Amino acid sequence: MSIGILRTRKIIHIDMDAFYASVEINDNPQLKGLPVVVGGSPESRAVVTAASYEARKFGIHSAMACSQAKRLCSETIFLPPRFERYKAISAIIHGIFHRYSDLVEPLSLDEAWLDVSINKIDSPSATWLAKMIKDEIKAETGLIASAGVSYNKFLAKIASDEDKPDGLFVITPENAPDFLRHISLRKLPGVGKVTFTKMTELGLTRGDDLLNCSEIFLQNHFGKMGEYLYRLIRGFDNRPVITHRERKSIGLETTFEKDYFFGEELKKQLSQLIEGFYKRLKKAKKIGRTITLKLKFNDFMQVTRSFSNPKQSLHENEISYLLFEKMHEVCTKQFPQKKIRLIGISASNLVSNDLESIDQQLDIFQFLEPSVL
Repeated sequence: MSIGILRTRKIIHIDMDAFYASVEINDNPQLKGLPVVVGGSPESRAVVTAASYEARKFGIHSAMACSQAKRLCSETIFLPPRFERYKAISAIIHGIFHRYSDLVEPLSLDEAWLDVSINKIDSPSATWLAKMIKDEIKAETGLIASAGVSYNKFLAKIASDEDKPDGLFVITPENAPDFLRHISLRKLPGVGKVTFTKMTELGLTRGDDLLNCSEIFLQNHFGKMGEYLYRLIRGFDNRPVITHRERKSIGLETTFEKDYFFGEELKKQLSQLIEGFYKRLKKAKKIGRTITLKLKFNDFMQVTRSFSNPKQSLHENEISYLLFEKMHEVCTKQFPQKKIRLIGISASNLVSNDLESIDQQLDIFQFLEPSVL
């Protein structure tokens, strides 16, 4: 098997182990060794944001309903998230990254790629650098990180998950072919439950199976993703580490404590969500030319409705009017007998702008009193 590589590239992927839960345990040592979940109350409809490794032994994982987590382990300790605290710890960790390289691509508060091909301490060993970074994180924050080292971003990220927690796994150009032959296809980035189910139906479960498929076969069955899979399983990933990632969307959503039919309470919930959504846009100094409304019903069916103006940004009053109009249409005409459990708003096709000056613009929607309101 041929591997597409840049032999001079040395990439480290750092992933903090159970980050939010680990911060809580580190701040409160009495929690050590106990099943800890960061999320909402198990009596609410909240979901698990993070779970300690002790909680994971019971099958608890992120995005699971907290009520289900409680059923899996009645002794679970549920804590509300403290995002400001997590951001403060993350700033220390990312500061450590920058001691070794300025080519750092954050993926989240607790995860990043580093290109250490050329590094600040002139070390020829990416593996040694990864160990130093792990040690410094432990010394300065008390937290454990796992690291993956390889010659591209894909393999470095896969490697960081191979030996958790507190792992350090290296995939070299020499051992990559054998590693990829035996990998479970479920571990490939972008392969979710639906894609993996389709793969298994075609008899594809391991890297070997995918390597035996032609590119045309994969394209016929998976579309554009087929080309991606064909290249990935052969180790092709020449993406550079990007230090500044342009944000593609801004969104906000809320899950209700109880389900609502369309009415005054649902309108109130949408108004509050719109207010928070505007605050996020203003903080990011962005405007979206495309706005999407998401509605999830009590049977978990989900619909989205979008509207846009490709030539100019939508005004706040116009956005509010259209969001209410879309919700009214979905709830009264298309699905009149369904209760809503979640609403969300997102902006895409973002452009930079001074929202304060836009707020002063005159807009016809200021003078409309939409019936749906």
